[in-house]
Amino acid sequence: MLFQLPRDLLLPALISYTITLLIAFTIHEFAHAWTANELGDRTAAYQGRLTLNPLAHLDPFGALALYLVGFGWAKPVPVNPYNLRNGKMGSVMVSAAGPLSNLLMALLAAIPIRFGLIHLDPYNTNALVKGVLPSLGYLGYVFITTNILLMVFNLIPLAPLDGFRVAVGVLPGDLGYALERLEPYGPIILLLLIFVGGGLLFSLISGPMNLLLRLILFS
Repeated sequence: MLFQLPRDLLLPALISYTITLLIAFTIHEFAHAWTANELGDRTAAYQGRLTLNPLAHLDPFGALALYLVGFGWAKPVPVNPYNLRNGKMGSVMVSAAGPLSNLLMALLAAIPIRFGLIHLDPYNTNALVKGVLPSLGYLGYVFITTNILLMVFNLIPLAPLDGFRVAVGVLPGDLGYALERLEPYGPIILLLLIFVGGGLLFSLISGPMNLLLRLILFS
């Protein structure tokens, strides 16, 4: 799973994003492992990935890159598609499980906000300790927006993102096969989008992300 970190890393933001990403990355990868295991592939379980221990899913280089260059990743869960029940749909379900877990986390985090127990605080104006600790409203804002971003970003149909396997599995035969042939070029295209075509990447994800945030928080 890939993620791009904002660059305005004041201490409350750093704390909020670190907590959020530890939880989001762990549950995202666990969701892949659990779904694969339920569908008959024990590969992740055998490699110790069927766990909520963040250390099992942490990629040290990806974590370091996240804070040094603002772009990082978690350790991908190993899946053997030949062990999965339901053929291609098994692969679709395993791939979709990660992004759907991010959506579920965002929905759960929005419950106390929707009931008025916590008030959104996008600018950390009610910090628990000024300049050090984030307010609950700010942490909730970071947690919800980051999980929605992770969901939308990972559903882009480019390898190695989850959306690639989802698209290959659900597209009609010829289209799915044509997309699958682009798999070797997916990481290069993705890196170009992230580091060169930032405007295009933003336009791809901003619309769906803003729509989901409005539905979750304000509808």
